Amino acid sequence: MKTMEKRLIIAIDGYSSCGKSTFAKSIAKMLNYIYIDSGAMYRAVTLYCLKRNLVGPGGINTAAVVSELDKINIDFIFNREIKEYETFLNSVKVEKEIRSMEVSDHVSRVSQIPEVRDRMVELQRKIGSSRGIVMDGRDIGTVVFPDADLKIFMKASVEIRAKRRYDEMKGKGLNVDYNDIERNIMARDITDENRDISPLRRADDAIILDNSRMTVGEQMEWVKKIIEKKLNGSRD
Repeated sequence: MKTMEKRLIIAIDGYSSCGKSTFAKSIAKMLNYIYIDSGAMYRAVTLYCLKRNLVGPGGINTAAVVSELDKINIDFIFNREIKEYETFLNSVKVEKEIRSMEVSDHVSRVSQIPEVRDRMVELQRKIGSSRGIVMDGRDIGTVVFPDADLKIFMKASVEIRAKRRYDEMKGKGLNVDYNDIERNIMARDITDENRDISPLRRADDAIILDNSRMTVGEQMEWVKKIIEKKLNGSRD
């Protein structure tokens, strides 16, 4: 896809395991943009907290988490071999560790801490200041980049999301149970929609994409047309 000089900020929000990351990565590759996985940033913070015993089955030590924020550095480094950006926590690659069920079970609680969200938003806006980025998450179009050039809100059925998540984790060699994943997704939906800080909601000007029955290829054909209009100055 040939692009023009104009560089966009593309915000993709939606429910857990809707394929936001795969979709966003594909768009970034197509446009030669930077891909930023905001969910990976919160997962990296959660992993740090787990390693420091700041969160666990017994609860979360909010004060300790806040006090440690300045010790947490998150970077996205492009891996030329796999042609994707990977997540690094304090200079250590954690792309596989942050996708574990243990992190999934605690990330919502960690991400609800206002100071954590403030810090992540600060970092996300800094990365996006040069434009030419695609970022996915749950509050990108409503909080992080409310003036994004293109906002997309993704959704799909719980069953399909659970199956996608299961296949993804099994493909990475992780030992997981489908029913556990389905329960986790349903719990995440409730938490994300009802949290006090930046609840999951569709921005008024976001375009809805229900990809329950769409392949990645079909999603890309759909979004190409929209991006072409944006790059050519159309607001339709």
